[in-house]
Amino acid sequence: MQSTDTDRPRIAIVDFGMGNLYSVKRACEHFGLTADITSKSRQLQAADAVVLPGVGAFGDAMDTLRQLDLIGPLKDIAASPTPLLGICLGFQLLMDGSTEFGEHRGLGIIPGVVVGLRETIGADSAVKIPHVGWNRIKKTRDQRQPESEGIRVAGDWGNAPLSGVPDDAFLYFVHSYHVVPEDARMTLAVTTYGGAEFCAALQHANIFACQFHPERSGPAGLRIYESLATSLTAIVPQD
Repeated sequence: MQSTDTDRPRIAIVDFGMGNLYSVKRACEHFGLTADITSKSRQLQAADAVVLPGVGAFGDAMDTLRQLDLIGPLKDIAASPTPLLGICLGFQLLMDGSTEFGEHRGLGIIPGVVVGLRETIGADSAVKIPHVGWNRIKKTRDQRQPESEGIRVAGDWGNAPLSGVPDDAFLYFVHSYHVVPEDARMTLAVTTYGGAEFCAALQHANIFACQFHPERSGPAGLRIYESLATSLTAIVPQD
């Protein structure tokens, strides 16, 4: 029997006017997921998984989320079992705050801050900012954090959405700022640019977030959506 939209896992893609929404939607649909682009809290809360994408300025994004009254719903989703994926700016918004064009408060879902690449790499470096292009991601060292605390074992991609992505894979980045988690044990993968290593992806409980754009990263990036689809299909009842 052919499946229909009603029996496929449903993804809600947060629409706050700052993201590659349709690229994310096509990537989800490629693996049999039903994807809705929405700014309605009711749709977000009813979804089987939520994707928070984004490109642009941190402060503007937070202002828009406030105007749309989405901050509370996103925090509720983060505190629930529903998978929440943050991409690029969406990753950064999960943090406590950012220094981009001043001091801005974030969603406060993941303890940590967002700082400028220039600050990390060094003002005297000739490397170009923003960082635009393909970079390798690498596994972090195994720090053996107990799973009972809700933090995955760093260095072991296990059942995370990165599970189908090879260590040392090239992914596509476009950013001028990067995330510094307060607890480095949440870091799932790192990358290096301009001689500086920083967090490329993290996972904590139901939250996976990455600085790169999976939907623009070819077959390796698409494996993240495939992993999401596989995990959701396993838990969403089918008729």
